[in-house]
Amino acid sequence: MSTSAPASTTAAPISPLRQRMQHDMMMRGLGPHTQRDYIRHVRRLEAFLARPPDTATEDDLRRFQIHQHEAGASVPTINGAVSALRFLYTVTLRRRDLARSLVATKRPYKVPEVLSVEEAARLLEAAPGIKYKAALGVAYGAGLRVSEVAHLKVDDIDSTRMLIRVEQGKGGRDRNAMLSPLLLELLRLW
Repeated sequence: MSTSAPASTTAAPISPLRQRMQHDMMMRGLGPHTQRDYIRHVRRLEAFLARPPDTATEDDLRRFQIHQHEAGASVPTINGAVSALRFLYTVTLRRRDLARSLVATKRPYKVPEVLSVEEAARLLEAAPGIKYKAALGVAYGAGLRVSEVAHLKVDDIDSTRMLIRVEQGKGGRDRNAMLSPLLLELLRLW
């Protein structure tokens, strides 16, 4: 065993509760971003309570949720906190009674803005080069996210089946996207 000091002495030690929650999230296959967000939401509850979250009562959780609304937290932030705290109280602490008291907020439905064919054509024409036209065309035409476009490889384009293979997209999932003949032509030009 080495007698040297740890590399970083500024980091606070991880509490047993946090470590247990991290292990629970890892065992259930939650992604690193989700794990980080869940820990952040639990820390916010802890800061609000000024004591460990495993000592919270139903009334404490209600006050925390009211505080979030009054502070102007967005619907995704509130619902993210609900998911994180439900995980903490249901899985890690086995306190379903507290998890049931958490209320998710309904997200107002908005019709997404979709570019018209003319607007999409103008956007592609405004691109500074063929590389950017191809990237924008794939994003718009096949409905890929920016990170998915950035990670595409030549092997991911299946021109016989007219598909684009997206590996490890959102949530680490693989999927196929449709490939239009015009988009295939654009990609071949690039």
